[in-house]
Amino acid sequence: MRAWLVLCCMAMLQFFIAVDVTVVNIALPTIGGDFGVDGHTLVWVVVGYTITGGGLLMLGGRLGDVLGRRRVLLLGTTLFGAASLLAGLAPSFAVLVTARLLQGAGEAIALPAAMAVIVLMFPEGPRRSRALGVWAAVASCGLVLGFVVSGIITELLGWRWIFLVSVPFILVVLAAAAILLPSERPAEPTPLDLSGSLLLVAAPLLFTLGIVEAGQAVSKLAWLPSAALAGAVAAGALFVRAERRSRNPLVPLRFFRHRPRVLANFATALLSAALSTSFLLFTYYLQDRSGAGPLQAGLTMLPLAVSLIVASVLVPRLLGRWGARACVLAGIGFTVLAMAAIVLISSLGATGWAMVPAMVLIAAGMGFGVVGLQYVAVTGVTEEDAGIASGVQRAADQLGGSTGVTLYVGVGFAPALDGTDPFLASSFLAIVGLAAAGCVAWRISPPAAVTEETLG
Repeated sequence: MRAWLVLCCMAMLQFFIAVDVTVVNIALPTIGGDFGVDGHTLVWVVVGYTITGGGLLMLGGRLGDVLGRRRVLLLGTTLFGAASLLAGLAPSFAVLVTARLLQGAGEAIALPAAMAVIVLMFPEGPRRSRALGVWAAVASCGLVLGFVVSGIITELLGWRWIFLVSVPFILVVLAAAAILLPSERPAEPTPLDLSGSLLLVAAPLLFTLGIVEAGQAVSKLAWLPSAALAGAVAAGALFVRAERRSRNPLVPLRFFRHRPRVLANFATALLSAALSTSFLLFTYYLQDRSGAGPLQAGLTMLPLAVSLIVASVLVPRLLGRWGARACVLAGIGFTVLAMAAIVLISSLGATGWAMVPAMVLIAAGMGFGVVGLQYVAVTGVTEEDAGIASGVQRAADQLGGSTGVTLYVGVGFAPALDGTDPFLASSFLAIVGLAAAGCVAWRISPPAAVTEETLG
């Protein structure tokens, strides 16, 4: 009974963390209006969360091993809850972005510890499978319901409540975890790759800063974009150097010797870039172009949420028949068609409901592409590198999505490109990235046998 109570608490935490990935999308135009910020700069609200979450994820997993999972879970959950409160009360756009960065850090610290707690409390076999199934289902529901929840809350209560509503539930999770989870002794001191983690966050943050500043029509700091982009390149190079020299690297160099795995993570980043971009384009079109309110926009996004749930059920079965590479290529193809549909609908000035077919295509692209790439990314893992493989795959997903939003939406909606249809520019860049993803995926040659049991 105790184990299932712990699962309920961990699932509640997972739900609100997953919701916060997508819940800001519908609220972005309202946030921009309140703070006087354009769509070009609003990308910070989206990518701030995913950059710190993805960049610190593997460090968070190591912290749980070293300091104890209960302690790290409480620390990460407290940080996430405090950052949610700060976001809801933010007096300025800069404070809101800071809160989103802290939310991502809280996610990266809390989630690996929460999953480890579930694994340790449920013995291997049917009970653990059911528990992990509940965990995965809650995450999926959180992601897809974030769109609808955002519209309802923003329309009825105001955008600040999309952050504040989670605070009481986070307090419940903290109290339950403190009572239900046993204390642990910290493990033997082990060096942590702090420099690698910080560099992995610094590189995409500097890249985002460079792209956002470069897109300003008039900038008082003309040197800042070049300096930030140069800093991003330097941080990336220093990360590789740090991993080579570290005694306990986040990503051991041996990981890169497995060619299908490396290609799968590269393709994941490129596909996630387009998928994350599409979510913002839907939001901007529904509210800025079609004039829909937050509630109507959230309801219009409902077909996307339903299609994602259907895809998550059907794709594992088709994966066993088609093979991973065929599913990945199909997913990329569906996403290309969706981006092309966005361009067509934008050029025609059609109503918001005309975006529904593009939403269904995005759901198919996400279902086929991401699931297939997840399978390839963990192909051939051993007990020694299973954690690394899954951590890198999730980091590639989150960092790829945030980098794509920064580049595609940041450039497409830049004031410096005034006069160019931003939906055309953003979609065109996404299609170029998807073409590269297709070329990478074509070179993947994973084992043909795939079963639903293999997919977990």
